[in-house]
Amino acid sequence: MASQMIDDLRARGMVAQVSNEDELIEHLTSGMRTVYCGFDPTADSLHIGNLVPLLALRRFQLAGHRPVLLVGGATGMIGDPGGRNSERELKPADEVRRSVERIREQAMQFLEFDQVENAAVVVNNADWIEPLNVIDFLRDVGKHFSVNAMIQKDTVRRRLEDDSNGISYTEFSYSILQSYDFVTLYNQLNCTIQMGGSDQWGNITAGIDLLRRMSSARGFAITYPLVTTSDGTKFGKSMGNAVWLDPAQTSPYRFYQFWLNVTDDDVIGYLRTFTFLSVGDIADIEKQHQTDPGLREAHRTLAREVTRLVHGEEGVAAAERISDALFRNQLTDLSDGDLAQLALDGMDRTDVSNETLLMDALVNSGLAMTPRGDVTRGQARKLIEGNSIRVNGVKVTDVEARLTNATSLHGRFNVVQKGKKNHHLVVVGS
Repeated sequence: MASQMIDDLRARGMVAQVSNEDELIEHLTSGMRTVYCGFDPTADSLHIGNLVPLLALRRFQLAGHRPVLLVGGATGMIGDPGGRNSERELKPADEVRRSVERIREQAMQFLEFDQVENAAVVVNNADWIEPLNVIDFLRDVGKHFSVNAMIQKDTVRRRLEDDSNGISYTEFSYSILQSYDFVTLYNQLNCTIQMGGSDQWGNITAGIDLLRRMSSARGFAITYPLVTTSDGTKFGKSMGNAVWLDPAQTSPYRFYQFWLNVTDDDVIGYLRTFTFLSVGDIADIEKQHQTDPGLREAHRTLAREVTRLVHGEEGVAAAERISDALFRNQLTDLSDGDLAQLALDGMDRTDVSNETLLMDALVNSGLAMTPRGDVTRGQARKLIEGNSIRVNGVKVTDVEARLTNATSLHGRFNVVQKGKKNHHLVVVGS
């Protein structure tokens, strides 16, 4: 039932606004519908903020509808002014094209593209925007837009009121192009529903209006809240805290650790948004979490479920294996690939071209810091002689100890540990 799907999305906190909800539910109930969401290729990987629309598209597909993932090969060259105080850096065309292809590949792990009636579709709006003749576009599309109405949109008005930045015509035109996407997808794929973040409401409703004017068709909108932490910080690459879906940019271990270390205030909400566990099962987890938060079962469930969605069972197994080995100081259990994940982004690292004294490694890594904040060889000596240093899980008390290829795990990795929680990776011969 369409109403049940909308109710489930709302129970998960994934509905911000819906246009004509009763009519939308009737529309969804009366047959297979096509719903689309746009992704701008401003980087060559999606990030965890993009999981919200990806998983929402998947939920629509599971309910029998056809998802369309639109990659903005054209609009990505301009940049949406929404949620920003300054104009985006315009990306070179070749870079945008590479990002389009990478995003297309990543989407295929979340949606069914073959052998189902409602197979997902990936489209690139450069295919229909780049061939446009500017005069025809202004005459046939631009005439339907009132500048008076456009400058009333929150994203535009906020920029217009900022004398230091303002808004360029380039970004001002973004809403028109996005609206034209909706019309094109309706004409090509009978797409009648557009989904996006709550900051896209104005652009989406503009598309509904253009669809009515140009094609005499009824369109619908559904938006989801932008994901934030409990302190209001936004997820996203533009905020400098991106966690990427590409394992070459964010390793499965660090991806898993991100979810494992979310705050108690955030964990249940993230279970609702980022997993396919039922709302009832999540309610049971919430009760257990409230009874004994120290068990951190909610966090472990979240980390497992989301890592499995993005990196599969192998990614979960590797992340938990690395976490357990570090906790137990059983580092010899780790494979070369596990340690390569740590070298990628799992912990701070220092590279040395040849063997090095452990004391030098402690100084260069910053582990040999005194209580006053100085880093000294004297402090390094004190830590070694004081039984405070482990290398690859084994305590070292020899101040002349060296880190070499022969003593390294898999010939190159050395996990240097001070106390219980301070780790640093020294890679020899890198």
